[in-house]
Amino acid sequence: MTKKHSLWELFITYLKIGLFTFGGGYAMIALIEDEVSTKKKWISKEELADIVTIAESTPGPIAINSATYVGYKMNGVIGSVVATAGVVIPSFVIIYTISMFFDLFMSFEIVEYAFHGIKCAVGLIILRTGWKMIKSFKRTPLHWILFAVSIIGITLINLFALKFSSVYFVLVGAVIGLFVYLLDRNKEKVDSEKGGAGK
Repeated sequence: MTKKHSLWELFITYLKIGLFTFGGGYAMIALIEDEVSTKKKWISKEELADIVTIAESTPGPIAINSATYVGYKMNGVIGSVVATAGVVIPSFVIIYTISMFFDLFMSFEIVEYAFHGIKCAVGLIILRTGWKMIKSFKRTPLHWILFAVSIIGITLINLFALKFSSVYFVLVGAVIGLFVYLLDRNKEKVDSEKGGAGK
């Protein structure tokens, strides 16, 4: 049974994640890992990798999906609501405030240069997070083949500006993973039947 945690601690943790992460869901993964997995040990790094995979395969931003999952794991339905509210409130307040003064805000040259700097930093954060996730994955020939095919496919799509959604890579990966799982289950069943017959 998972130990119950303070709803206030859960809320403040995800409020911090929502408030201090720039660059969207992918950039948030690094802070989620640091706060929720490394410091508080609410979830393992393997669970975080699973959350990101599920979040990519289902509707909704990664940060919100992860907050909902971790909140539910810690305190059930009320925990999922509290954690999700914590991660959403800062973004909502900031975006709502900026939207009221957007034209004025973007007219300042210093803001434009700040955004250029933020874009570079966010790119590095996403790259670092991706590398850490790759290191946490299982390293079988199938995983490396799928990884290489995905990288090559996405690179070619971007180079030639092809109209092809990256969602298809996720779906193909899911189908191949399911196919391999069914093959393994069938092999285990056959082996157990042979073992039983040999007794």
